[in-house]
Amino acid sequence: MRVLVTGGAGYIGSVAATILIERGYEVSILDDLSTGHTELLTPGAKFINGSLLEKATVLSALEGVEAVIHFGGKSLVGESVQKPEIYWNTNVNGTRILLEAMREKGISKIVFSSTAATYGQPKSIPITEDSQTKPTNPYGASKLAVDYMLTSEAIAHNLGAISLRYFNVAGAYQAKSGWLTENHNPETHLIPNVLKATSDNPLKIFGADWPTEDKTCIRDYVHVIDLIDAHIMALDKLEPGKHEIINLGCGTGYSVKQVMDAAKAAVGHQIPSVIADRRAGDPAVLIADISKAKSFLGWSPTRDLQVMVFDTWQSQNASNK
Repeated sequence: MRVLVTGGAGYIGSVAATILIERGYEVSILDDLSTGHTELLTPGAKFINGSLLEKATVLSALEGVEAVIHFGGKSLVGESVQKPEIYWNTNVNGTRILLEAMREKGISKIVFSSTAATYGQPKSIPITEDSQTKPTNPYGASKLAVDYMLTSEAIAHNLGAISLRYFNVAGAYQAKSGWLTENHNPETHLIPNVLKATSDNPLKIFGADWPTEDKTCIRDYVHVIDLIDAHIMALDKLEPGKHEIINLGCGTGYSVKQVMDAAKAAVGHQIPSVIADRRAGDPAVLIADISKAKSFLGWSPTRDLQVMVFDTWQSQNASNK
């Protein structure tokens, strides 16, 4: 089977393309390299340099493809607030063009990399797939719009679709060509920022008076390899005319202090930090209920926080050599 991986030159997409090829799939990659990196492109994959907004390019990328794993799009919450039009155009209109091109090519299978940001501020924890969807930023809203689009497409055109919603992805993958790891600019994710903290540039902890056991926020994390395992498992569960939504995560959550302790164990010294004011809108705890992932996909996470942190640390060291 040939699979098109949109956004395959990014952190998560490159791991997906690499693992797919290692497991015997043929892979095509569509990426405009606006945030992707050529050094992350998977050897052996067919690369198409272009945008989801260019239908002729998308049609070319779909040549010989039987299924799509859709990572392509914009994903910075802060940027989405400042430039919402980019998110509506790239994430929503880009997916509309992709689905239109898939129909023309007779391709009816798609796994969509969605986000738990579609839920917004949850009323109860853990968050289930039936929880209210009320995004608090254009990024989450654009992803939710795509989920609605997939539901309509499944009903109207017999598409088989699965949306996978998750919070924080971490860790790295050591491919034959080298480490595939996070390389964002700016870097907004906690784990790489914890590992990069220095006395001159300490980690900011946004509030140390939260109603949690150690007084710091708790968030859900998933290792990038576990995440890709779920996407590949989803390929085998696609049913014509059905759109399933499934949460992914560790199912328990880790606090900021637990992340710092794991980083201390990896690097061998205390993580420099300072306490800052809480950020407006931050909830104390965000954890996904992953029961459906276990029952529907047969998926469970196998790599814990320490593995996520250590893999990230190894990949950072390798890239600095």
